Amino acid sequence: MNLILSILTFFTITNATVFKYPESWWAPVNGDNIPEWEVLPQSAVYGKSVVLSKRNELGVFSNLSRAPFIFRGQKYASIEGLWQSMKYPEGPNDPRWNVPGVVWKYTREQVSQLVDFESKAAGDLANENMKKMKINWVTFEGERIVYKGDGAARHYEIIFAASQEKVKQNEKIKKLLKSTGTLVLLPDHKIDSASPPAYRYFDIYMKIRDAL
Repeated sequence: MNLILSILTFFTITNATVFKYPESWWAPVNGDNIPEWEVLPQSAVYGKSVVLSKRNELGVFSNLSRAPFIFRGQKYASIEGLWQSMKYPEGPNDPRWNVPGVVWKYTREQVSQLVDFESKAAGDLANENMKKMKINWVTFEGERIVYKGDGAARHYEIIFAASQEKVKQNEKIKKLLKSTGTLVLLPDHKIDSASPPAYRYFDIYMKIRDAL
């Protein structure tokens, strides 16, 4: 009986240690200057779920965060840099280069090195150009992809693989992801349920975590 109690105690202590999470991940945020798009840390339940908030270290899992990685021979400063760069002309023969009335503020290579909201802003500029050109596709290694249409699965495949490399090539990020244990990861911004699967970065990281 004493042996059984000792074993049960051991597993109880071990599990408590493994799944001890920093309370700062759930620290309440209050104030009048909270963006309308933001999902706050206190929206999650301690020990069960956690918001990948930019207000703490978990913000590194945001596509916008600076986390250099190499993907298919190209260096990127962030996942967002990769995502938005696909909207820009690729190679000298890309038809997007010479469309009348369309000006590209950045090159594809420059966008690949952007982070934070600067990378998002570069994508917004590209969206306006895409409207002018009346196109709904982006490119990756010469392949045209309608990522908000029938190319959603292919786009997801690219972003998922790039996110794997981001974790694999950054030991601190890998360690942090492992430390989230069994928590359900939640986005720090509102996401339309109809959005393409690549938008669900929190799901992507849970799948990567499962494979570690």
